[in-house]
Amino acid sequence: MSKQYEDITPELEQWVQAQHLFFVATAPLSADGLINCSPKGMDTFRILGPKEVGYLDLTGSGIETAAHLIENRRIVFMFCALSGPPKIVRFHGIGSYHPAGSPGFDEVQDRFPALPGTRGIVRAALVRIADSCGYAVPRYEFVGERDTLVRWAESKGADGLRQYREARNDRSIEGLPGLAEEGARDV
Repeated sequence: MSKQYEDITPELEQWVQAQHLFFVATAPLSADGLINCSPKGMDTFRILGPKEVGYLDLTGSGIETAAHLIENRRIVFMFCALSGPPKIVRFHGIGSYHPAGSPGFDEVQDRFPALPGTRGIVRAALVRIADSCGYAVPRYEFVGERDTLVRWAESKGADGLRQYREARNDRSIEGLPGLAEEGARDV
Protein backbone atom coordinates (compact mmCIF):
# COMPACT_ATOMS: atom_id res chain seq x y z
CA MET A 1 0.00 0.00 0.00
CA SER A 2 2.77 2.49 0.73
CA LYS A 3 5.99 3.07 -1.11
CA GLN A 4 9.19 4.99 -0.42
CA TYR A 5 11.11 6.78 -3.15
CA GLU A 6 14.78 7.72 -3.53
CA ASP A 7 13.84 10.92 -5.39
CA ILE A 8 10.75 12.79 -6.47
CA THR A 9 9.84 10.91 -9.64
CA PRO A 10 8.31 12.68 -12.66
CA GLU A 11 5.00 10.95 -11.82
CA LEU A 12 5.08 12.17 -8.21
CA GLU A 13 5.97 15.67 -9.36
CA GLN A 14 3.05 15.73 -11.79
CA TRP A 15 0.66 14.45 -9.12
CA VAL A 16 1.88 16.97 -6.52
CA GLN A 17 1.57 19.85 -8.97
CA ALA A 18 -2.06 18.89 -9.61
CA GLN A 19 -2.99 19.27 -5.92
CA HIS A 20 -4.51 22.58 -4.80
CA LEU A 21 -3.92 22.07 -1.08
CA PHE A 22 -1.03 20.85 1.05
CA PHE A 23 -0.19 20.80 4.74
CA VAL A 24 3.05 21.77 6.49
CA ALA A 25 3.86 20.49 9.98
CA THR A 26 6.69 21.44 12.35
CA ALA A 27 7.31 21.18 16.08
CA PRO A 28 9.56 22.84 18.63
CA LEU A 29 12.14 20.81 20.55
CA SER A 30 10.35 21.31 23.87
CA ALA A 31 8.34 18.24 24.91
CA ASP A 32 5.49 20.48 26.01
CA GLY A 33 5.72 22.72 22.94
CA LEU A 34 2.89 22.97 20.46
CA ILE A 35 3.00 21.10 17.15
CA ASN A 36 2.02 23.29 14.22
CA CYS A 37 0.15 22.08 11.15
CA SER A 38 -0.81 24.65 8.52
CA PRO A 39 -2.88 24.27 5.35
CA LYS A 40 -1.44 26.01 2.29
CA GLY A 41 -2.62 26.73 -1.23
CA MET A 42 -2.50 29.49 -3.87
CA ASP A 43 0.00 27.63 -6.08
CA THR A 44 2.85 28.39 -3.66
CA PHE A 45 4.56 24.96 -3.59
CA ARG A 46 7.48 24.09 -5.88
CA ILE A 47 9.69 21.09 -6.45
CA LEU A 48 13.18 22.57 -6.61
CA GLY A 49 15.12 19.38 -7.31
CA PRO A 50 14.94 15.59 -7.00
CA LYS A 51 15.20 15.89 -3.20
CA GLU A 52 14.39 19.56 -2.57
CA VAL A 53 11.07 21.38 -2.24
CA GLY A 54 9.92 24.79 -1.16
CA TYR A 55 6.93 27.03 -0.71
CA LEU A 56 6.30 30.75 -0.73
CA ASP A 57 5.56 31.93 2.81
CA LEU A 58 2.95 34.68 2.92
CA THR A 59 2.35 37.10 5.79
CA GLY A 60 -0.14 35.68 8.25
CA SER A 61 -1.11 35.79 11.88
CA GLY A 62 1.54 33.30 13.01
CA ILE A 63 5.20 32.55 12.40
CA GLU A 64 5.33 29.03 13.83
CA THR A 65 6.85 27.27 10.82
CA ALA A 66 9.72 29.76 10.53
CA ALA A 67 10.33 29.73 14.30
CA HIS A 68 10.44 25.94 14.47
CA LEU A 69 12.77 25.75 11.46
CA ILE A 70 15.08 28.34 13.01
CA GLU A 71 15.15 26.25 16.18
CA ASN A 72 15.46 22.69 14.83
CA ARG A 73 14.82 22.47 11.04
CA ARG A 74 12.36 19.48 11.16
CA ILE A 75 9.48 19.66 8.68
CA VAL A 76 6.98 17.47 6.86
CA PHE A 77 4.74 18.32 3.90
CA MET A 78 1.60 16.30 3.22
CA PHE A 79 -0.53 16.18 0.10
CA CYS A 80 -3.74 14.16 -0.17
CA ALA A 81 -5.92 13.51 -3.17
CA LEU A 82 -9.28 15.16 -2.67
CA SER A 83 -10.43 14.09 -6.13
CA GLY A 84 -9.45 11.21 -8.40
CA PRO A 85 -7.85 8.04 -7.07
CA PRO A 86 -6.98 8.07 -3.34
CA LYS A 87 -3.37 8.89 -2.47
CA ILE A 88 -1.31 10.61 0.21
CA VAL A 89 2.27 11.83 -0.29
CA ARG A 90 4.58 12.97 2.51
CA PHE A 91 7.90 14.74 2.15
CA HIS A 92 9.95 14.67 5.39
CA GLY A 93 12.88 17.03 5.40
CA ILE A 94 15.42 19.30 6.93
CA GLY A 95 13.97 22.75 6.41
CA SER A 96 15.32 26.25 6.22
CA TYR A 97 13.65 29.64 6.33
CA HIS A 98 14.72 32.41 3.93
CA PRO A 99 13.23 35.88 4.52
CA ALA A 100 12.40 37.98 1.45
CA GLY A 101 15.55 39.62 0.15
CA SER A 102 17.95 37.07 1.66
CA PRO A 103 20.35 35.09 -0.58
CA GLY A 104 18.37 31.84 -0.16
CA PHE A 105 15.17 33.63 -1.13
CA ASP A 106 16.70 35.44 -4.11
CA GLU A 107 18.21 32.19 -5.41
CA VAL A 108 14.79 30.61 -6.10
CA GLN A 109 12.20 33.41 -5.97
CA ASP A 110 11.73 33.45 -9.76
CA ARG A 111 10.26 29.92 -9.52
CA PHE A 112 7.36 31.18 -7.40
CA PRO A 113 4.46 33.53 -8.14
CA ALA A 114 4.88 37.19 -7.18
CA LEU A 115 2.23 37.60 -4.48
CA PRO A 116 1.57 40.57 -2.20
CA GLY A 117 2.48 39.84 1.40
CA THR A 118 5.38 37.53 0.61
CA ARG A 119 7.60 37.33 3.68
CA GLY A 120 9.92 34.44 2.78
CA ILE A 121 10.47 31.02 1.26
CA VAL A 122 10.59 27.77 3.18
CA ARG A 123 12.96 25.25 1.60
CA ALA A 124 13.57 21.63 2.58
CA ALA A 125 16.15 19.00 1.71
CA LEU A 126 14.17 15.77 1.76
CA VAL A 127 15.21 12.78 3.85
CA ARG A 128 12.10 10.67 3.23
CA ILE A 129 9.70 10.62 0.29
CA ALA A 130 6.72 8.28 0.66
CA ASP A 131 3.17 7.71 -0.41
CA SER A 132 0.30 5.86 1.25
CA CYS A 133 -3.22 4.82 0.32
CA GLY A 134 -5.49 7.66 1.41
CA TYR A 135 -8.48 5.32 1.22
CA ALA A 136 -10.31 7.12 4.06
CA VAL A 137 -9.82 10.67 2.72
CA PRO A 138 -13.15 12.07 1.50
CA ARG A 139 -13.60 13.55 -1.96
CA TYR A 140 -13.98 17.30 -2.44
CA GLU A 141 -14.33 19.45 -5.51
CA PHE A 142 -11.95 22.36 -6.05
CA VAL A 143 -14.00 25.44 -6.90
CA GLY A 144 -11.28 28.09 -6.80
CA GLU A 145 -8.64 29.89 -4.80
CA ARG A 146 -9.61 32.37 -2.09
CA ASP A 147 -8.27 35.87 -2.71
CA THR A 148 -8.78 37.14 0.84
CA LEU A 149 -5.11 37.01 1.87
CA VAL A 150 -3.97 38.76 -1.32
CA ARG A 151 -6.60 41.51 -0.93
CA TRP A 152 -5.66 41.91 2.76
CA ALA A 153 -1.93 42.24 1.91
CA GLU A 154 -2.67 44.74 -0.88
CA SER A 155 -4.79 46.84 1.49
CA LYS A 156 -1.95 46.96 4.04
CA GLY A 157 0.70 48.15 1.58
CA ALA A 158 4.44 47.70 2.13
CA ASP A 159 4.61 49.86 5.29
CA GLY A 160 1.52 48.28 6.80
CA LEU A 161 2.85 44.78 6.16
CA ARG A 162 6.20 45.67 7.72
CA GLN A 163 4.44 47.06 10.82
CA TYR A 164 2.19 44.00 11.01
CA ARG A 165 5.15 41.61 10.81
CA GLU A 166 7.01 43.57 13.49
CA ALA A 167 3.99 43.42 15.77
CA ARG A 168 2.72 39.88 15.03
CA ASN A 169 5.54 37.83 13.49
CA ASP A 170 8.56 38.61 15.66
CA ARG A 171 8.07 35.54 17.89
CA SER A 172 6.13 32.28 17.83
CA ILE A 173 3.29 31.63 20.25
CA GLU A 174 5.88 29.87 22.45
CA GLY A 175 8.27 32.83 22.34
CA LEU A 176 10.76 31.34 19.85
CA PRO A 177 12.39 33.83 17.45
CA GLY A 178 10.40 34.20 14.26
CA LEU A 179 11.08 37.35 12.32
CA ALA A 180 12.64 38.85 15.43
CA GLU A 181 16.13 40.16 14.77
CA GLU A 182 17.84 37.00 16.06
CA GLY A 183 15.57 34.79 13.93
CA ALA A 184 15.19 36.62 10.60
CA ARG A 185 18.08 35.26 8.64
CA ASP A 186 18.83 32.57 6.11
CA VAL A 187 18.84 29.30 8.08
